[in-house]
Parts: sequence; C-alpha cells; structure tokens
Amino acid sequence: MEIVILSFTDAGCQMACKVRENFIQSGYRVKVYTLTRFCRLYGFHAFPEDKKSWIGSLWGEKALFFIGAAGIAVRMIAPHVKNKFTDSPVLVMDEKGSYVIPLLSGHVGGAVELAKEIAEKINAQAVLTTATDVEQKFAVDVFAKSNGLVLTDRKKAKEISAVVLDGNKIGLYSVFPVEGKFPEELKLCETEEFLRNYPYGIRIAGRSGERREEETILELPPKNLVLGIGCRKGISEEEIQSAVNEAKKILGFTEKEVIEIDSIDLKKEEEGLLSYAAKWKLPFYTFSAEELGKVKCVSSHSEFVRKVTGVDNVCERAAILAAGEDGRLLMPKQCMNRVTIAVAEKSGDAGEADAGSGFNGSREHAEQMTDRLENYVLARGIRGISGWKKCKSLCQCRNRIWKRMYRRA
Repeated sequence: MEIVILSFTDAGCQMACKVRENFIQSGYRVKVYTLTRFCRLYGFHAFPEDKKSWIGSLWGEKALFFIGAAGIAVRMIAPHVKNKFTDSPVLVMDEKGSYVIPLLSGHVGGAVELAKEIAEKINAQAVLTTATDVEQKFAVDVFAKSNGLVLTDRKKAKEISAVVLDGNKIGLYSVFPVEGKFPEELKLCETEEFLRNYPYGIRIAGRSGERREEETILELPPKNLVLGIGCRKGISEEEIQSAVNEAKKILGFTEKEVIEIDSIDLKKEEEGLLSYAAKWKLPFYTFSAEELGKVKCVSSHSEFVRKVTGVDNVCERAAILAAGEDGRLLMPKQCMNRVTIAVAEKSGDAGEADAGSGFNGSREHAEQMTDRLENYVLARGIRGISGWKKCKSLCQCRNRIWKRMYRRA
C-alpha cells in the first residue's frame, strides 16, 4: 500500500517526518506533500495547484493521511467520496500526534488497521467510531479481508453486522480448515444445513458446486483464481474482457476472485492483455515455452499454436503452471473468437480442503476432475460455450471418456 501524507503547518511537517519514518519501517511506500514554503526545509513534495484534481487522481489508489484539522480533510475529499468499497482509506491526525482518526474505508480499505498501527508506534490514541469496533464485535468485511476472501454481497454484510450488534450469533460453514482465534459471534456448522438455524449464515467454499443464492446466507469465496489466457497478436482489451465475461458466466466468478493473469512470454508486451490487467489491478505474469511444456497433460492440442509459440496449448498450461503443484483446473481451454482462456485455482489450503475439485495436469489426477471438467470432456464434440451449457451431470461415463481422450491425445 502507498500512503500519501498531507501536512499544512511547520508542526504538521515535523509530525509527518515521524509518521513517515514509522510507516516506512513497517514496509509501506510513503510520500509527503505540504505547502511550498516548507518543501525545501523538510524535503517534501509541494501540493499541486489544482488540489481537487490531484486528490481525484489518487482516489481509490492510495491511502490519504492528513495531519491537521479534520475539516480540511473533509473539504478536500468531499467531491470524490462514493462508497467504502471504492473509496481510499482516509485518516486524520492532529499535528501534535495525540489522536488519529480513520474517516473513510476503515475496514475494507484498512484505515482502522493503519490508525491502530501508527497510534501504537507513536504513542497516540486511535479514535474508532465504527460500531463493530466500538463494541468490539465481529465485522464480516474485516473477516473477509484478513482471510483472503471476497465479499460478494454488501447488503447482506451490512445486515449481518446489524444482527451481530443486536447480540445474535451467526452460523459459519467452511469447506476449508478453520484455524486460529475464532470470533465468539460465529458458530461453526458441520454442514450447510445447520446454517439455516441462525438468523444469517456465512458460507466459505470452493467452486466444485453451484453457488446457491439464499436470502440469509452470505457467500465468501476465496480470492485464488488464475486466468490463463492465449490470444492473437493485436488483441484488444475489449476482446479480452468479452472472453473473461463468458468464463465468468460458466463458473460464476467475478474479477475480485482473480489473483493473477498468466500467459506465454511472447505476450508480455501485448497491449490488450496489459490494459485488461491494469484495469482490474491484476498482476500479469508470463512463462517461457519451455516452462509451459513441463505441464504433463492438457485437454486439447493445436498444431498451429505449437508452430507459432512452441507449445500446443498456451492458456491451459499457463493456468495449471501458475496454480501450483496442488492447484486445480476449473475450466480447461475455451476458444472465444481470438482469445483462449482457462481458469484454475491456486494451490494452498483450499486444495486440501476441497479435494477432487480440479485437475493438476497429470493423468493420475484425471479421476478427480470436477463435474464441470467431466462435462467438458463429454462435450468435446460440441464447440465452445455451448458445450458447457448443454452438458449436465454424466459422471458415470468418466472413465470411458478419459480413456478415449488419452487415445486421441
């Protein structure tokens, strides 16, 4: 996270030096801005003339730490405030360093944690006003962020907070191991059915089964998806987005659940891929043809692609390789006009807790394919998305189909 500190007086600049030093020691990137007359003395940056536009350029990208009156901060950020899910974390500290107040995006953006952290380091008082913080109650947005989960429904999250503040318990069902200190407001359920015994429930699960929309159950999927993408030269961002949108329809995920994009090194300067990755703030990694070739098995092969790139299937190999040894392929290669795309889950606890929900690229693991992958294999004669839509559950044919697939390969 990058923190931008704004100070307005000489005393504020002195405090900014102290705050900056502590944040840098904690591993944050920090820049300090102040009035022109203080810049040379402290080595800070000068405020741009158009402060409104400048704040707008930082909004949603940086954390803003004001040292001065809260009213100054409020007036400067007012035109840009939208909601806690897109707003920058905003904090205010008095120039003596007595109090630090998280004003915006306290949980989702991390302003509360920043306030607590800097307060402890400089012996200040963190002034917290959020109800769940004041009452020291469970906050689902904090829980999701700290555990690498995606908050899928803001309305339900707000309703859960209200239920918790009223003194009620929330059911929690997870297919993954639950470790560490457990919030007292949560009751761990052995099965999903037990969630319905509580006013609201939280379900943490992988993607081996369809998600079911239920009025009182909040889904918190893990942020661990990898998109393997191959494409023609000169592809546009719009074409990449269209292909990803089709994959989202198939698997029912969102970009918030994606952790990275991967392809072959021939595509490392492909403008459409770079633009898409930048738009969604996703890291974009590439592998060499030699690295991709180490994946033992893929669902389909293209001689044309092999001649051009050195491997017969870019997107699926990239997804499998990026997902790691224990990762799982959720969607094998799909051709979508000038884009090919595959989706995998990163390796980790999810792989152990939800065994059998994917394919790690080896033939031995073929028996553990998910329904979706099995359906895909059955649908090999039906091109593209229609194969996914038309084929349902024919798992009993799994062994016969895989044997047939390997004979063709």
